[in-house]
Amino acid sequence: MIDLERLKEHIFEVIGALYEVHNELGPGLNEYCYQEGLRLQLEEQNIPFQKELTIHPTYHGKEMSSIYRVDFLCKGDIIIECKSVDELNGDMRAQLFNYMRLLECPCGIIVNFAGKKAAVERYFYDKTQRDILTVDGRIVHKYR
Repeated sequence: MIDLERLKEHIFEVIGALYEVHNELGPGLNEYCYQEGLRLQLEEQNIPFQKELTIHPTYHGKEMSSIYRVDFLCKGDIIIECKSVDELNGDMRAQLFNYMRLLECPCGIIVNFAGKKAAVERYFYDKTQRDILTVDGRIVHKYR
């Protein structure tokens, strides 16, 4: 079982950076503007990150030519997916969950900057059980 309390603490400053970006830029901009703001904020806070990390899924142990790009990978194990939409939906969450599984990242955050307040959702991946969990430990998706 994963240590949710430790992981929640691990992502604390990253979540603060997300809110800082929204407080500065406000609602209504496009996703790419928020990504650029987040890049600058992460640099200011000295939070290590990779932007637009490329993933090639594997099939039967062989790398596929399909390419996915993760918006941000922070601290080596926190995936951030940025959105600027009316409402987050299941397909957007599934995208994050799949990135978490493919990279075996224990932490994933999806943020919607479009509203008056940034909507931040945190999820955790238990690679042993192959489950995606909410912050309260509820299983929201199983990979079996």
